[in-house]
Amino acid sequence: MAAATLARGSLPAALRLRVGALARPRRSAAGSGLQLDGTARDNKQTPTWSSLVTTVRCAATNTAGEALQAAPRSVTVHMAYALQQAGHRYLDVRTESEFSAGHPESAVNIPYLFRTASGTTKNARFLEQVARTFGKDDGIIVGCQSGKRSLMAATELCSAGFTAVTDIAGGFSSWKESGLPVNHVA
Repeated sequence: MAAATLARGSLPAALRLRVGALARPRRSAAGSGLQLDGTARDNKQTPTWSSLVTTVRCAATNTAGEALQAAPRSVTVHMAYALQQAGHRYLDVRTESEFSAGHPESAVNIPYLFRTASGTTKNARFLEQVARTFGKDDGIIVGCQSGKRSLMAATELCSAGFTAVTDIAGGFSSWKESGLPVNHVA
């Protein structure tokens, strides 16, 4: 699939709305309990980040309930950090040199794109390398520098059958700006 078709703006409107709704827990209209994808939670039950994550998987349907191409949800860097603390693993898809300059603690680096003299080229072994490091049902948080490569990589992972993939909106730039832990050792 061409990278251009995976850009945020190219997702069908119904899919963007559904993925966006899944990514954000919100208060119900009455102000009681949390809702996730239209499911009310009673006030006595406070969902944890890990319970929210297990509720959302790489799948999407249109308004008629028909399956669409699998798409990851996108979360803020603070939610990504909470997921990481809950046991999800951080997959950094930036280049090796970007990764060496600084990365979230415990991140695994598997570049999605390589820089060449003539521009960028996709890592042809990306899925194979990820499959050697992560299981299909592992909680994977995918990040890059600004959010574009990670969305492309996360979408490809979902399409390949990885079921618990989360994209980090804003990427490592937002991670650093938010003061979240950074490791400068490769």
